[in-house]
Amino acid sequence: MRKLILGIMGGAIIATSCSSTKNASADGSVSAGQAQTLRSEVMKLKGEWTISNVDYNKSYSIKPFDEGADINCFVGSSWKLVPNNYTGMYSLNGGGSCPMKTQNITFSVDKYSNVSMKKVGEGEKAKNVGAGYMLKLENPTENSFTLVQSLIADGSPMDVRYNFVRTGK
Repeated sequence: MRKLILGIMGGAIIATSCSSTKNASADGSVSAGQAQTLRSEVMKLKGEWTISNVDYNKSYSIKPFDEGADINCFVGSSWKLVPNNYTGMYSLNGGGSCPMKTQNITFSVDKYSNVSMKKVGEGEKAKNVGAGYMLKLENPTENSFTLVQSLIADGSPMDVRYNFVRTGK
């Protein structure tokens, strides 16, 4: 009788653990199907990119990502993203009043397409970096995507849209 009860309990545990990987749970975890879709979307980000343009309310002066550089300095910037280890970098080209700068980053993408990005200094570990930026991933394709940064300007919400185009694999 004891073996029968242990067998039933073991079967129930196995059945429960298998079914939890197939369905989203109440705590917001990702199902196997959702995880595969998310992974597919994130893998589209792999490669080399350029910001082709930035859409925002031009009546404001914006200096993104604490670089001290005007938002227009990011147009034409080069980005390399490596989703399998969630690292990358971006380079501002310099010229005019724009600085020449290369910055290492780490990023992650959640099931709601929120992108968390951290700037990582030379010799610094990402886990020791507390500050970062939250953006929204929109319309990822093989050749383009948009990152949207929501800001508050004069007490009102404003979105900044960084439009990326692929430049290399």
